[in-house]
Amino acid sequence: MRPGGDAGYLGSGSTIRTRIALVYGGAFLVLGTVLLLVVNLLVLAGTDDETDAIVARANGVANSVGNGVGNGVGNGVADGVAAGGAGGAASGAANGVAVVEAYELGDDISRAAGEQMLMWSSLALLVMACCAVVVGWWTAGRVLRPVHEMTARAARLSERNLHDRIAVTGPDDELKELGDTIDALLGRLETAFDSQRRFIANASHELRTPLATQRVAIQVGLDDDCGVRQVLLDANRRSERLIDGLLLLARSERGLAEREDVRLGELAEEEWADAYVVAGGGVVRGSRVLLGQLVRNLVANAVAYNVSDGTVDVRAEGGVLTVTNTGPVVPPDEVAGLFEPFRRGEGRDRMGPGAGLGLSIVRSIAEAHGGRVRAVARGAREGGGLVVTVTLPVTATSA
Repeated sequence: MRPGGDAGYLGSGSTIRTRIALVYGGAFLVLGTVLLLVVNLLVLAGTDDETDAIVARANGVANSVGNGVGNGVGNGVADGVAAGGAGGAASGAANGVAVVEAYELGDDISRAAGEQMLMWSSLALLVMACCAVVVGWWTAGRVLRPVHEMTARAARLSERNLHDRIAVTGPDDELKELGDTIDALLGRLETAFDSQRRFIANASHELRTPLATQRVAIQVGLDDDCGVRQVLLDANRRSERLIDGLLLLARSERGLAEREDVRLGELAEEEWADAYVVAGGGVVRGSRVLLGQLVRNLVANAVAYNVSDGTVDVRAEGGVLTVTNTGPVVPPDEVAGLFEPFRRGEGRDRMGPGAGLGLSIVRSIAEAHGGRVRAVARGAREGGGLVVTVTLPVTATSA
């Protein structure tokens, strides 16, 4: 686990939380600024229109009053016509000055109102932007809290407690989907670690057996030469087969470096002369060496675990290779375990001719080629034994 425990993860999460809060505040500030500009422009345009209308109405009233006063003065004076004309002129001049002053006053009022609105709106925008940052900080904390919990639980996991799960609860959302995905990954890792532990234990046992045999043979041979040479040779051959099998298994699990077109029917006929090939078999894109080993292991397994008067049938059709043999009846619940390394099945000889890696290598090679392998146990009425089917993707069918 990282030094400092969960604090390091929470610190990293706080950085993301700060970013989210700043994004909230920045987005609000940008959108608020746009809104403020639009509102101010609309208010300014509306104020100008209203000012023009008010000034026009004031001008009309002033003209009416001026005309009335001018007409009254002209009627009361002896030279009414001349005096009325002079009063109308004076009234018109006064009205013109009043109109100009009214327009200037309206512009000043409109400008002052716009400035006040812009100032207070900007101040309110800044305050609300700060509030948006605070809300974003709080919201991000609530959203990231399950992530912090998942991080803390994942930090406590190791190969010793892979059985623990994050087990996210709550609504079926993206965070729960992430937690379920991590739990599924932990399940696969737990299975892989368990398989690795069994493999190491079985490999240690298998490697220890020939060494113990050689030690006993050497000790016996020191006192009495009773075929110690043959025993040592057999143990050495068994060790060589086991090491070769382990190397081949590791090679197949690394994947394929190069691929070529391989006729599955030809491989079947090379390993079993009586193989029944339908329409030449299929063309598989992969490694000829590994595919040949796959067929070889299936045939060797069928021959090794057969009865003395039993039969072995090999059939290739398209990308499907089927190998059937007679032999001991295998319980159906033990069939899947035969594909595990060093598993020979109940009642099979632990010191038999193979190393217990044959079907494991077959499965690994099939998966490396994008295929799959399946075994079915035959009942006593069918003669016992197994039916092993390997299905591989084909690129074409041989003629």
